Amino acid sequence: GEARSAYLPTLNAGLSRVHDRTAYPGADTAASSLNSNTASLNFSWRLFDFGGRAAGQRSAQALLDAALASHDAVLQQTLATTVSAYVDAQTAQASARMRREYQALAQETVAATRRRAERGLGSRSDTLQAESALAKAALGASRADGDYAKARAVLIYALGLPAGASVTVADDAHVPAAGQRADLQAWLGQAQARHPAIVAARAQLAAARERVDMVRSEGRPSIDLTANFYQNGRPNQGLSAASTRETLVGVSLNIPLFDGFARGYKVRGAQAQAGQREAEVAEVQRQTLMELVKTHAEADMALDNMAAAQAWLDAARDAQASVQRKFGLGAADILEMLTTQSALLEAQQERIRCQAEWRAARLRLLASAGVLGREAIAGR
Repeated sequence: GEARSAYLPTLNAGLSRVHDRTAYPGADTAASSLNSNTASLNFSWRLFDFGGRAAGQRSAQALLDAALASHDAVLQQTLATTVSAYVDAQTAQASARMRREYQALAQETVAATRRRAERGLGSRSDTLQAESALAKAALGASRADGDYAKARAVLIYALGLPAGASVTVADDAHVPAAGQRADLQAWLGQAQARHPAIVAARAQLAAARERVDMVRSEGRPSIDLTANFYQNGRPNQGLSAASTRETLVGVSLNIPLFDGFARGYKVRGAQAQAGQREAEVAEVQRQTLMELVKTHAEADMALDNMAAAQAWLDAARDAQASVQRKFGLGAADILEMLTTQSALLEAQQERIRCQAEWRAARLRLLASAGVLGREAIAGR
C-alpha cells in the first residue's frame, strides 16, 4: 500500500492566525499592527520518473510474498511440533495398551499354573516364577501408563489447552501399505515449488533485483506537477496591509546532473545485495532438497521395517498361542511359556518402535517437502 501511494498526488493545507507588529525605533513614525488569518493549500503530483515507482511496487510485492512464505513456515513448524506431540502420545498409548495386554496374559499364566498345581501337574516353583513375571508385567504397565500420561500432558500444552483438559488420542494400529511410497522426484518437484523457505528466498531475491532499478531510477529525470494557493501571504512571511490571494501552477522537470558518484555506488551496492540474495537462494534450495532426500530414504526404510516387525509379531503371537495350548494340556513347562511370552513382548515393543519411527519419518518428510497440512497428514 505504501508503494502504491507513490502514484497518487499529495495535498496539504494550512491555516493560522497571524499578528504582525512593525515598530520604527528612533523615528517619529508610529508602530503599526496587522491581524489576519492566513491559509495555504499545496498540491503535488509526480507524473513521470523512469520506472522508479513501478520498481518500488514490485519490490514491495516481493517482500510481501517473502513475509507470507515466512508466515507459512512458522505455521508449518508449529503444526509439526503439535503433530509430533500427538504422534508421541499415540506411541505411548499403544505401549500402555500393549503392557496391559501383557499383564493380562501374565495373569492368565499365573491362574494356569495354579490350576496345574491343583491337579498335580506343576510345582510350587512354577507358580512363583509365573507370579514373578506377573509382578514384572505390572511394573511395566505402571511405567507405560505414566509415560502415556506425560505424553498427553505435553500434547495438551502443545495444543494450547488449559492444564487438565481432556484430549482423545485416536488408536492408529494399522500397518501402512507399500503403496504409500511416493516417487522421490515428485517430492523434490513439490518442494521446489511450494517449500516456504525456498519461496521466501526467491521472493527476497526478486525484491533485491527490483531495488536495483529503484536506486538506478533515482538518478534519472522526473516530472512533477505542482499547484499552490495562498491567502493573505505565504506561511512564515510578513502580512500585507491588503487582503491577498495567490495561485501558483507549475510543471517542473528535475534532472540530476552530478552527485559525486554517490548514485553509481548505491547502484553497485544494490547489485551486490541482489547477488548475495541469489547465492542465498541456491544455498537454501540445496539444503532443503538435501534434507528431503534424506528424510525420503528414512521414510522408505521405516516402511520396510514396519513390514518386517509386523511379520515378527504375527509369528510371535502364533508361537505364544501354541505354547499356551500345550501348557494348558501339560505338554509344556513354565520356562517355555515364559520364554514365548517374553518373545511376544519383544516383538510387540519392536513393532511399536517401528510404527513410531514410521510416523516420525512421515512427519519429517512432509515438513521437509513444505507441504505439511491437514490434507497431507491424512492422505500420506
